[in-house]
Amino acid sequence: MNQHDLTLRPITGREELDLFTRLTYALDSELAGDLDADRRRPAWLWVALRGGDLLARAGFWNRPGAAHPLLLDILDVDDRLPEAERLDVGERLLRAATAAVVPAGAQPPAWTRFVPAHWREDPAVLATVTDRREVVRRTGGRPFVERLRLEHTLADPPPSAGGRLVFREPQGEGELIDLMTDVLPGTLDAHSIADLSRAPARQVALDHYEEEIARYTTPRSWWRVAALPDGDPVGFVVPAHNGYNAVIAYLAVLPDHRGRGYAEEILAEGTRVLAAQGVPRVRAATDLGNTPMAAAFRRAGYREIERELVMTWR
Repeated sequence: MNQHDLTLRPITGREELDLFTRLTYALDSELAGDLDADRRRPAWLWVALRGGDLLARAGFWNRPGAAHPLLLDILDVDDRLPEAERLDVGERLLRAATAAVVPAGAQPPAWTRFVPAHWREDPAVLATVTDRREVVRRTGGRPFVERLRLEHTLADPPPSAGGRLVFREPQGEGELIDLMTDVLPGTLDAHSIADLSRAPARQVALDHYEEEIARYTTPRSWWRVAALPDGDPVGFVVPAHNGYNAVIAYLAVLPDHRGRGYAEEILAEGTRVLAAQGVPRVRAATDLGNTPMAAAFRRAGYREIERELVMTWR
C-alpha cells in the first residue's frame, strides 16, 4: 500500500460519528453520551481513511475535564484487509494519534479491550484480539494484566451479610487514605504492584485516592469501613457510580484479617448500599490472578460477564 494514499486524522465532530462507527465495538453506543459528558473529544477519536473507506480507528477516554487521555479503549482495523496491510494501517494510525494527543515524553495511555470470558476458545475473537495486540506491540506496548468483569443484578439473590462485622462511614478522607495505605502490603492487584515499584505505599494510596476515588460524584456517605465488634478495622468498600453503572470501585481487607472470608461480607455491604439506590445492576472487576478476591465475588453471587485485556507502555 502506498503510504501517501492514507489519510490519518481525528474526526471533525459529532457529525462524523457515523463514519467512526463503520467499524464496530462494544463501546459504540456510549460515544455520543461520552462526547456530551466530556469523557471523549473529537480530537481523541482518530480514523485512517483511504478515500471514503474507513480502514482503522482509535479512540481515547478520560474523566470529564482532564487535559489528556487516560485510556486507549477503542482500536480497530478492517478485518477484510490482508493481514500485513491491516497491521501496517493500525500501527501508523496508532502512532499518529498517540503523537497528537499525548504530551511529548509522557507515557501513552494503557490500551484496554473487553472480550468474552472464553475469548481464547472463539477463533474469530482470538483473531481480532491477536491483531489488535500486535498493533499495540509494534508501537512498544506489552501485555500487563487480564481482568474479570463481574455483575450482580436485582434478579440475583442478595449476598449474605455474615453478621461478623459492623459497618460505618469513614471518619473523613484521612482515614480512608490511611486504610488504602495499610492494605497495600501483599496486594495481588497488578496496578498496585506496579505502582509500588515506583513509589512508597503512602504515595500510591494518595495518588489512587486523588486520581480516582475522590473524583466520584456519588455521595461519600455510601463508603463503608468494616470493623470487628470491638472497633478494630478489617477493611473497607467504596460503592459508587462511574457515569455508566453502579460499581464497587474499591474493596480491600487489611493484611492481618485476610483469609477469613471477610471480603465476601464487605462486598455484601457495598452491594446492599448500591441496591438501596434502586440501581438495576452492580458492576465490579478484579484481576484474573487475584484468585482470593475473584472467589469472594463468586461466592457473593457476582457473575463473570466478560474479561478486560490491558497492555501498557510502562
